[in-house]
Amino acid sequence: MTDKLIQLFLAFLKIGAFSIGGGYAVIPLIREQVVLKYGWITQRVFTDVVTLSQMTPGPLAVNTSTFVGIQIAGIPGAVIATFGCVISGILISLSLYAFFRRYKKSAYVFEVLNSLKATSLGLIISAAATIALLSFFNAASLDSIETTDWIAIAIFSISIVLLKLCKISPILLICISGFLGYLAY
Repeated sequence: MTDKLIQLFLAFLKIGAFSIGGGYAVIPLIREQVVLKYGWITQRVFTDVVTLSQMTPGPLAVNTSTFVGIQIAGIPGAVIATFGCVISGILISLSLYAFFRRYKKSAYVFEVLNSLKATSLGLIISAAATIALLSFFNAASLDSIETTDWIAIAIFSISIVLLKLCKISPILLICISGFLGYLAY
């Protein structure tokens, strides 16, 4: 049990430390750790976790760490994984605060921050592609596409139309999509 707790802590410490951009940008890193490297959860469960993490209050990485931790080692696992995810962000934030107070007028620092924006955009696009592949084709990569989930594509398309053309409330849209998914699956 101690080995699993150490693995959880180190995996989510890494995720927390390299979660530049947060939100969707961190999805590929979480997937790499919890699905591919350690095999704690399956690709399908990972997609469900990301979906649930978006619907619950709090950052995606923290919610995911709590869920995976509880699945692997119960309450102690949830606490350790969540702590690992959060502590690096706290320490990095405090360090950056001190750094930026000292070098707030530096052109070099400004350029580094601009490059981080571009990196975050790439990670967000990667996460969107991963979620689309899993949702519409039940595949983790373009090479592994075997079937197309036309129901998921239809629900997504209807949601986009309702959101853009009818200006429907996102909360109502989530409820409608969930209900349609419940009926279809």
